[in-house]
Amino acid sequence: MVNDPIADFLTRIRNGVLGRKQEVLTNCSKMSKRIAEILENAGYIAGFSVEKRGPASMMRVSLRYDSTGKSVIEGLKRVSRPGLRAYSSSTDLPVVRSGMGLSIISTSKGVMTGVEARKQSVGGEVLCLVW
Repeated sequence: MVNDPIADFLTRIRNGVLGRKQEVLTNCSKMSKRIAEILENAGYIAGFSVEKRGPASMMRVSLRYDSTGKSVIEGLKRVSRPGLRAYSSSTDLPVVRSGMGLSIISTSKGVMTGVEARKQSVGGEVLCLVW
């Protein structure tokens, strides 16, 4: 049993990138599916699909590499975790790599990027940083 499914999702992607895999298989939840949508829209992953496997669903995430074979994802960092939650107001949301990265925030209006949260003037729990 996994205590932190978001950290498990990010770790599987990180390990897949380090192992130069084309795709990784992860557990599927509403939160991980929304994070995968954000990563796909931002261009960090090539895509994802949900597969029904018995009682549980699995998600197949296709990783993205540039023409030289280098991964588009340089780093993933889980910020808020079950033992230490990290909340931020709309004015204090983290800026990743001077705007070249992405922060994913869980707000009262749903899971969104830090840029979208700033535009809507909502704060929330800082889930992870991607660069």
